[in-house]
Amino acid sequence: MELYSGPLDATEIFKSWFNREKESNYGAFITFVGIVRSEDNIEALSFDIYEPILKSWFESWQQKANQRGAKVYMAHSIGDVPLHNVSYVSAVLSPKRRVALELIDEFVEDFKANAPIWKYDVIDGKRIYAESRSTPMSGAGLLN
Repeated sequence: MELYSGPLDATEIFKSWFNREKESNYGAFITFVGIVRSEDNIEALSFDIYEPILKSWFESWQQKANQRGAKVYMAHSIGDVPLHNVSYVSAVLSPKRRVALELIDEFVEDFKANAPIWKYDVIDGKRIYAESRSTPMSGAGLLN
């Protein structure tokens, strides 16, 4: 798991991961790239991350992947990411493509639902919590 301030350089990150694993005898290297798109007059997205829970969440995914002979990588931005820039990348490496294809889908969907990352729209230079496009985390929220 890697965290970066601002936009990600997906090409360099994937190159690094590929070079790290190219002798590991994986037959599949499946990637996902999240790009900030233009919608609702936003100028950028901005992200806050709770690193201890994210690290624990990611380690549990490494264990799940390892049980299937695979490995998971991910990188995410902290702070502002302007339109048409990359905020999130992930990859699954596996001896067999079917395992990698299944895991990348499961990983990205679980990431969206459960990773402790809060997204804000940046409009007119102001950060506004993107509540309508956010998924509540299990156990999170205000106490009554």
